[in-house]
Amino acid sequence: MKDNYDLVVIGGGPGGYEAAIRAGQLGMSVACIDKRVYKGEPALGGTCLNVGCIPSKALLESSHRYEAAQHELADHGISTGEVSIDVAKMLERKEAIVKQLTGGVAMLLKGNGVDWLQGWGTLVDAKGSDKKVKFTALEDESETTITAKYVILASGSVPIEIPVAKTDGEHIVDSTGALDFTEVPKRLGVIGAGVIGLELGSVWRRLGAEVVVYEALPEFLAAADKDVAKEAGKLFKKQGLDIRVNTKVTNAEVKDGQVVVTSEKDGETSDESFDKLIVCVGRRAYSEKLLADDCGIKLTDRGLVDVNEQCKTSQDGVYAIGDLVRGPMLAHKAMEEGMMAVERIHGEKPQVNYDTIINVIYTHPEIAWVGLNEQEAKDQGYDVKSGSFSLAANGRALAQGEGQGFIKVVADAKTDRLLGMHAISAGAGDIVHQGMIAMEFVSSIEDLQLMTFAHPTISEAVHEAALSADGRAIHAIQRKKRK
Repeated sequence: MKDNYDLVVIGGGPGGYEAAIRAGQLGMSVACIDKRVYKGEPALGGTCLNVGCIPSKALLESSHRYEAAQHELADHGISTGEVSIDVAKMLERKEAIVKQLTGGVAMLLKGNGVDWLQGWGTLVDAKGSDKKVKFTALEDESETTITAKYVILASGSVPIEIPVAKTDGEHIVDSTGALDFTEVPKRLGVIGAGVIGLELGSVWRRLGAEVVVYEALPEFLAAADKDVAKEAGKLFKKQGLDIRVNTKVTNAEVKDGQVVVTSEKDGETSDESFDKLIVCVGRRAYSEKLLADDCGIKLTDRGLVDVNEQCKTSQDGVYAIGDLVRGPMLAHKAMEEGMMAVERIHGEKPQVNYDTIINVIYTHPEIAWVGLNEQEAKDQGYDVKSGSFSLAANGRALAQGEGQGFIKVVADAKTDRLLGMHAISAGAGDIVHQGMIAMEFVSSIEDLQLMTFAHPTISEAVHEAALSADGRAIHAIQRKKRK
């Protein structure tokens, strides 16, 4: 470890480590400070690689294959006999994936000349030309002051805790604890019907748990397109997820090894018992020990670091990215912001297009969207036209046994410009990237209509949805006026 660097990055999650790698590629001397310990060992990759995006997707994949073996393979003429789940083996696979990826990040930092400093980073002084960062070593808590020309703050976020359901790490857990159940709970309660609640609820429901999801808001998936949310609600109910909207949890306590949850809906209260309760009501920026009181960095009234569109803070030479700043808490947003910050430090002028950041919920089918939904477009004054196409009429989807859901496009009727794409389908997270690319190049609905999509593919539904916007869908009967 040196005492002076061109750049110090505080945080080794996706945004932080990508920023550090890019800076190393550009020839800067770089230190990446991270204090995470996972399973007893220092680990890069932040929440995403260790206890978030990656391990949850591993469990989603395992649980989906288990369910397919039980209920879907027979339709293909495949007989499996009795199917069982080895939870320990499933968790072992998850851990192997996490270890491979976090170890890979460590190799990438080393290969690009980045010093990985294991411990806490505190920005002590951001006002001068040389920034001062106090480094507290994880191993022995020794303190060293490091100077840097530039600093990127990338400390990420942590789960929000609620007083009515305090986690105990065993019966009442947050999203991290829900990744390590050693057996399938018979009854599982989930507080929060957002991305995390739906994904984790889906994992354990597929493995045999009876799952109840409590959602305080009156609408299910309020951020999604209304047609998508409606379809998702029907499919999840069919799958066995008991999603209760407009239902507020007022208390949760452990009694005789069971979690007794008290909820309220329309003025009436009720109690239910569960083996486990997952609390996933959102995340908050993590800034513990990050900023000294007089370091000079301005915060918002929500406790986020105040930045402009280029992620510059109130002090020259200091940037903040990812969950620590405004905007959606998404790993891919943090990654792009980290790259943007480094390249701007290097004198270039890239810009993140916040209008084309994709949202994905990795249920089955997946839910994903980019850009505006119909209501948002109308609220912004657009004369809206839309088109959708059902996967039930898509040959590739049917061949895969994935005929549920649809693809939808939203456009400006006056200019024909694509404003958004929404999908509930197999591979929706990949499908909507076509919409993202089209929007980046300011494409029109006609552009999508004139493109040749390979047959048979699920992507053909994008083509048909675009045709549908003008009443021209080939594989659906439409009564609207054709152009």
